[in-house]
Amino acid sequence: MTNNILQPKPHRILSIRKHTALEWTFRLESDTTPDFGQFYMLSLPKVGEAPISASGRGEGWVEFTIRNTGTVTKAIFELIPGNHLFLRGPYGNAFPAKDFEHKDLLIICGGTGMSPILTLANHFYDHPEICKSVHIIAGFKDRSAVLFQDEIEKFRTRFDMIATLDTEASPGFEKGMVTVHIPKIPIRDFDDYNIVIVGPPVMMHFAALECLKNGAAEEKIWVSFERKMSCGVGKCGHCKICGTYVCLDGPVFRYAQSKEMLD
Repeated sequence: MTNNILQPKPHRILSIRKHTALEWTFRLESDTTPDFGQFYMLSLPKVGEAPISASGRGEGWVEFTIRNTGTVTKAIFELIPGNHLFLRGPYGNAFPAKDFEHKDLLIICGGTGMSPILTLANHFYDHPEICKSVHIIAGFKDRSAVLFQDEIEKFRTRFDMIATLDTEASPGFEKGMVTVHIPKIPIRDFDDYNIVIVGPPVMMHFAALECLKNGAAEEKIWVSFERKMSCGVGKCGHCKICGTYVCLDGPVFRYAQSKEMLD
């Protein structure tokens, strides 16, 4: 009997961490280990399925930070530890962390876009000996929308960490969108480097342009698409853009390629 690649399996919820009213992190029991930036398909029987990037990983568990925005996520938010959530994956490609070693790294993320970069950032935090430098700019709409406060404080101890709020000032946070703070990063002084940008499409677009304006090369910029995937394995075509299947060829792309991918 052949395995059905579209058949999800139940995984027990170990814990739930509530960041905001709309964003919670679910830790699930799992024997799979995603690469940096990969996603899974999460589902509930008779409800539906949704693609979610892994925001954490460890021995026997994987985490997903989920925003409650639709039918599937609403049902997931009604679950409690001990309940089961169905998974299949991981899917997609990943950030080439090995190629980032011993170079400067700038990570720019907005809102829930911080979720897909957390495993990457934690990897370099845990192995500072393989970092030349790590700079992070994390932007949120306002204080009530801040995610991963503990991680932000942790990253401050080893990285050049800028946390910013779009519309207000608050202790520990600067004010302004992420693009305002990109000129503070010495991109022109980097010898060999990479830039990772994850967030809403408009944010990624303007953040990339600001990086280019400040001396970055297109081939040094990586982005991750938060596009709706339905099957995750390149069968349905739902995520296809200009002949590219985001679920197979992404969700991580070089900016030079992604800027040509128009719906």
